[in-house]
Amino acid sequence: MEGVSRVSPQVSAAYTYCEAVTGAQARNFSYGIRLLPLPKRRAMSAIYALARRIDDIGDGDWSVERKAEHLARTRALLDEIREGTVEAEDTDPVKIALAHTAGLFPIPLDAFDELIDGVEMDVKGVEYQTFEQLRVYCRCVAGTIGRLSLGVFGCADPKRGAEYADTLALGLQLTNILRDVREDAGNGRTYLPAEDLARFGCEGFTDGGLGTGDFRGLILFEARRAQGYFDEGLLLLPMLDRRSRACVAAMSGIYHRLLERIAADPEAVLRGRMSLPAWEKAYVALSGLAGGRAS
Repeated sequence: MEGVSRVSPQVSAAYTYCEAVTGAQARNFSYGIRLLPLPKRRAMSAIYALARRIDDIGDGDWSVERKAEHLARTRALLDEIREGTVEAEDTDPVKIALAHTAGLFPIPLDAFDELIDGVEMDVKGVEYQTFEQLRVYCRCVAGTIGRLSLGVFGCADPKRGAEYADTLALGLQLTNILRDVREDAGNGRTYLPAEDLARFGCEGFTDGGLGTGDFRGLILFEARRAQGYFDEGLLLLPMLDRRSRACVAAMSGIYHRLLERIAADPEAVLRGRMSLPAWEKAYVALSGLAGGRAS
């Protein structure tokens, strides 16, 4: 096995590519990754680069059939890594970097298959009648990243840590859903459970509209639910080493601040996509490194 920091030129170039993808596209994720030491930072970039590729397949303009084909190719890529059959002359930098990462860290590659399962739900236009159904989707598209990350971070209690990672990811994904509710509705898509829409008289979401019921009550209800998952999921932090803890605190802190703003002004999600300025994200990240939780 090659050393953690001394790698072949091909592997080094592959990691450089993945880090460039992460820096350019991971608007919130990258703030936490920067706090990690080089080997873990490289590994997380490789994980993000493949996750980004999978997401891009689902979000692209291709036909359903072509998306299915590319997702199947990604599953085949994962099989190559699991079987240790990635060729030395392979030209896919993401495959090369992830294969190297899998040789250094005990990342659960099967979690990528779950991520693909979640993207296939999007491709098929699956709707969620109950929150339990939505929870399954969130585990696939967000909890998987948490469990992959734990393979890189290490954890004092792997079993409980994985449970907390899933829970924290649920809070993050619910925040994403609330932030994007207007954009998704405009595309004829809603992720909020039908049972919750009915409870607040907002069934209009299912038709691409914004509903006529108690929209504020709906958003506050979902925000409180997300807050509960943040509170429980952050019990993961003491199980991590200092730099990994800072990484998770930074990423979750950025989303938590966004959630607080949504809860303070629920109608703001109807006016446009909410986000934090770069300086504030950097402040949250530095607070995580210092051992605090900026909120």
